[in-house]
Amino acid sequence: MQLNFKSILEYGTPGLKFQKLFYSFWPIYRGMLHTDEATYIPDLATSQAALKKYMPKMLPTYKRLCLLMNADDEMARFLTGFQPPAHVNACSQAVISGEEIQLVRNYDYHPDLFESTLLLSSWNGKKVIATTDYSIGLVDGMNEDGLAVSLTFGGRKEVGEGFGISFILRYVLEFCCNVTEAIEVLTKVPSHMSYNVTVVDKSGVYKTVFLSPDNLPIVTDIAFTTNHQLQVDWPENAAFNGTMKRATFLKNLLETAPLSPENLTKAFLYPPLYNTLFNEGFGTLYTSVYRPLDGAVQLHWHQQAIYQSFDHFIEGNISIEMEGKLEMNIQKTTWDYLYQ
Repeated sequence: MQLNFKSILEYGTPGLKFQKLFYSFWPIYRGMLHTDEATYIPDLATSQAALKKYMPKMLPTYKRLCLLMNADDEMARFLTGFQPPAHVNACSQAVISGEEIQLVRNYDYHPDLFESTLLLSSWNGKKVIATTDYSIGLVDGMNEDGLAVSLTFGGRKEVGEGFGISFILRYVLEFCCNVTEAIEVLTKVPSHMSYNVTVVDKSGVYKTVFLSPDNLPIVTDIAFTTNHQLQVDWPENAAFNGTMKRATFLKNLLETAPLSPENLTKAFLYPPLYNTLFNEGFGTLYTSVYRPLDGAVQLHWHQQAIYQSFDHFIEGNISIEMEGKLEMNIQKTTWDYLYQ
């Protein structure tokens, strides 16, 4: 299987490069709004009111995006990030802090829903490097203040009223400078599904927050997560993705002394953390490494890597040869596999 990965730089307000990125994926996202998973779709006024209430600093950017995209009501509603269709990824992540600070994660998802894009932007005056999701959102990233963030699925079926997690993480990196500020956002903005979010800043402070639509956020000092929270709530999903096995592996790995940043990264490139179930939406699409002290990010595959930073960011495309085969198409979504 081949993955075409893009690095895009566009400073200032969203422009033509971002427009091209969004338009290329909008047919997929629009289609998701009309699947069985999209059980509750609020109207535009409700979605905009939620954005204004919970993420008001994003409103100017939202309005610019609507103008840039010449958005109709359906697109304008989608751009708020409120109540997107339910979907599930997997992922593993871990953070180390000390002389070297590093946040490492694997992104496990279906390739057809992956934008394969690392974007350096500055929509609100703060530079942000992030792997995009829904084009506007992000699944991991870091800002120029040295605040890094990533997520894993929290392993629960419940879908509630709230924002897509990737939109929330975008808000965190656009407007927060450190972990304290990030926690304030993460504990106030409702997430429509369950996720585990790890944040770390250049001082070495880190936290992991367990978010869910039906419980209060739980802020912890846990340095790793896979796809459950304090306990397994969805046994079928946990058995499918091996969350407990991966969690035990990471716990033991982080207790290894000394654990170098290089060895932590290497561990994510092999089982049990690395997965090849691409057809089932559980293939590892990349390993990301964020280094807040250096303002640098690395994206790793078995035979290739991308090295970028705020000081030295190179635009371009590369083709990645992935292990595993892809035989299905997007007509069957990752949600379908959750009940197997």
